[in-house]
Amino acid sequence: MKRIESTQNALVKHWKKLVTTRKERDKSEEFLIEGFHLVEEALKTEGILLSIMIREGVELPANLNVEGVHLVELSQAVAKEIAETEQSQGIFAHCRQPQYDENHFAAWEKILLIDAVQDPGNVGTMIRTADAAGMDAVILGKGSADPYSPKTVRSAQGAHFHIPVVRGDLAEWTANAKNAGIKVLGTGLRDAVNYTEIAPESSFALLVGNEGSGVNEELLDQADHIVKIPMYGQAESLNVAVATGILLYTYVR
Repeated sequence: MKRIESTQNALVKHWKKLVTTRKERDKSEEFLIEGFHLVEEALKTEGILLSIMIREGVELPANLNVEGVHLVELSQAVAKEIAETEQSQGIFAHCRQPQYDENHFAAWEKILLIDAVQDPGNVGTMIRTADAAGMDAVILGKGSADPYSPKTVRSAQGAHFHIPVVRGDLAEWTANAKNAGIKVLGTGLRDAVNYTEIAPESSFALLVGNEGSGVNEELLDQADHIVKIPMYGQAESLNVAVATGILLYTYVR
């Protein structure tokens, strides 16, 4: 097993940038994960892992199959340099970002479209919920949090390795969905109906929006229906990730 002791090592500097800067993640199309659960999920996806890094003194579980995986032992100082959590478990992985193309797009019939949701915790939770609900893909529009930031990845709890997550132009995605006969359901208050009035279908695209301002009006204009969740108490609105969960589980039935 290779060992790295210096925080000035070029690879360590790259890992650190993957943790701290979106620019580095976008340029390299790579990201870093931390913790036993995420590493275990990444191991289930072929072609994703570049290497697994283990802090000195940390033992790999016997049931973790790392055959053929490049392993690196890190000194305490190096592990601390790339750790994003305060109580790090001392295991990390350097991963490629999964890539998708039009051949994949054509098969997606249940899609979550996220418009400018800025909080990475919310975005990660929505990716995780879409995975759990059996959606085919998640599309992140302009202004949304980086899907590969450490907080987003941690909130998604490994869902990045189960469901495609793509960044794209939501106007194009809604238009393509409608051309393919997929109903687009927007979320908002203008001309909205109660979400329970829309019957589940085998294919649909759910469009959810920014925590403060909601879905962009131009995108809502393309929706086949605009739905709302009624408030029975005094709260003005629901958290966007909670609302997304309610709607996804309603419409995938």
